[in-house]
Amino acid sequence: MAFSLTRRLAAEALGTALLLAVVVGSGIMGQRLSGGNDAIALLGNTLATGAALIVLITVLAPISGAHFNPVVTLVMAARREISARDTGLYIGTQLLGALLGVWMAHLMFETPILQVSTRLRDGPAQVFSEAVATFGLLATILGVSRFSPQVVPAAVGLYITAAYWFTASTAFANPAVTLARSLTDSFAGIAPTSIPGFLLGQALGAAAAGLVFSWLLKENSVQ
Repeated sequence: MAFSLTRRLAAEALGTALLLAVVVGSGIMGQRLSGGNDAIALLGNTLATGAALIVLITVLAPISGAHFNPVVTLVMAARREISARDTGLYIGTQLLGALLGVWMAHLMFETPILQVSTRLRDGPAQVFSEAVATFGLLATILGVSRFSPQVVPAAVGLYITAAYWFTASTAFANPAVTLARSLTDSFAGIAPTSIPGFLLGQALGAAAAGLVFSWLLKENSVQ
């Protein structure tokens, strides 16, 4: 079934907003309940995010593809799976949805709606971590959708759950998420000065995944 562009954009906005509400809200809840133990706070943040991704992708992928992420949309555009016009609209909608999701979390936890993060996430290791995290995310999406599309939601949720813990950056792997999380001064936040490095890592990781999997998944008549 083909859905109208309006409905696809609404699905992208809704999914990205709910994703950010989960990321930021579970971070606030984890921080409040962990008694200062960052590992416990991160665990709560991780499990909520991974579980929500499975649900959101399952519900909304049939409508919009459930990108919720500008680099996913750009890779799909490079693969000619989405038009240039729709690519721009998807990305704009994702950015707007991400912002609304942060504000939603702030309202739920009775914190000021307008905030700016002071949580620094700087250094080459953070940039490299984002490249690795984003490469892995795109590898999961491209590989699993080719061979077992029915398990993409679970695969993405499980990958992000793992990547929260094996990457130094806790796997933002998403420019819309990165920008929106600069507007929450909570456990999930990122200082605006740290954003360029994260965006660079995400762009490099997405580009590498697109190139590698274009080659790996290409069917040839000669081995």
